[in-house]
Order: sequence, then C-alpha cells, then structure tokens
Amino acid sequence: METVGPVVDRDAVLAAAMASVTVADGAEVSVAVLDAETGESASYGAGVFDTASIVKVDILAALLLRAQDTGRALTAEERAYALAMIGNSDNEPASALWRAIGTADGLDAANERFGLTGTEGGDGPLWGLTQTTAADQVTLLRQVFLADGSQLSAASRAYVRGLMGRIADGQRWGVSAAADGGDDGAWALKNGWLRRGTTGLWVVNSIGRVTSEGRDHLVAVLSRGSATLAEGVFLTETAAKAAVSVSAGAGGHVRGQRPS
Repeated sequence: METVGPVVDRDAVLAAAMASVTVADGAEVSVAVLDAETGESASYGAGVFDTASIVKVDILAALLLRAQDTGRALTAEERAYALAMIGNSDNEPASALWRAIGTADGLDAANERFGLTGTEGGDGPLWGLTQTTAADQVTLLRQVFLADGSQLSAASRAYVRGLMGRIADGQRWGVSAAADGGDDGAWALKNGWLRRGTTGLWVVNSIGRVTSEGRDHLVAVLSRGSATLAEGVFLTETAAKAAVSVSAGAGGHVRGQRPS
C-alpha cells in the first residue's frame, strides 16, 4: 500500500514566506510558481496587472501558433523582430508582431487555446497595457517549457526558450535571482517595466524558468506601485526567491491535487 505524505497547503506556505518580502506602502505584488517536475504549485496575491513587456512572450507564442496553423515557418523578418523583441525588449518589433497576430483579438484567440483565462489584450496599439494575472503567466510558461498539453510544437517551444535564455546584459534580473548560482544556463526569462504617466509609479514584472537545487521551476512575479525601477526590481527578485524556496522546499502534496 502506497504511503501518502501529508497534504501541504503551499499557498499558505508561500504567504508565510512572502511575509518577509518588503513591499512598499501602496505597492502590490502577485506571485505564482510551478515545480516543473512534480506539478506542485503555489500562488500569492490577487488582481489583474499590466503586463508591460512580458507580453512579448505571449505575442511570440501567438505568432508561432498562427504559423503552425498554416504550416509555415517564420519569415526572416519575423525572426529578426522576435530576436530584438525578446532579447533586447525592443518595442518597434513588438508593435510589428502585435499587428501581425491581429492585435488584441489575435492575442486573445491564441490565449484561449493556451488556457489563459484572466488575460485580455491591450486596446489598439497598446500591447503593453495587456491585462494579466500571475497564474495566467505560469500557464503561458507551461506552454513554452512543458510538452504536456502544449499547443506549441517542440520546435516552437525550443525557439521561444532559446530566445528567453539570451537576454541582453542589463536585463538579466528578476526571476533569475532565484536560480542556482546565477549561472546563465539556470534561467530563461522575460522582464517588463513601465512607468505609468498618470501616477509616476512603476509596473515591474518578471516571468521565466529557473533551476534551483537541480529542479526547474516556472515563476511569474507581477508588481505595481514601486516608486523607482530599482525598487520594483528588488521586489520581483525577493518575491521570486521566496516563491522558489517554497516550491523547492519540503515534500508533501499540494492541496487539491492527487499524488502521482
């Protein structure tokens, strides 16, 4: 007879870990994490956040899905745009690919197939004001990093992962802080940052795959209300460390999931 370990409420464990994360007055943070090996997950915080440039992963995934549907490869121009959009977070290539996928309608249609339920494309050309949740971003990361249930082909997944592992110097912050030893091969990410003109406060987000203690974790940290970019970066990094420490911690089974 199989011995089943104690049920662990990882949301509660993550909430306890997040109690040590400094969140400035008026700022908000939401986090989701998934152990890619066991499928165990945890989340903290609620609400819908502006994506800023993390939506560029979603734009690329939608573009690849459209290409798969028509049985074609990306063009040389599309590949050049994708490289600049992900690696350097360039905005003009993102706008070009946003139009190529059909703007918000195209993104929303792809996300319905990807299983995202709380994400809505930004109005008109405003892809950076796409609204999302941390849980949805982990769902998107599953499409990119895990084969099971993914709408993306193996080649498409490998392409996105490769670009997310080649981020420009100066943008290698955020969830990568939770990776083993800061080694480049231990992370693949996309960050987003946006200073809102109405408030002067910062939206700072980070999503990606990190390897910690030899195991892969998919992590999404969304934040808003930081007074400076540096403050927001620090918040995403400390929140990512807390999330991965919980995900990589002591065993047990997530409440509501069956043990394998």
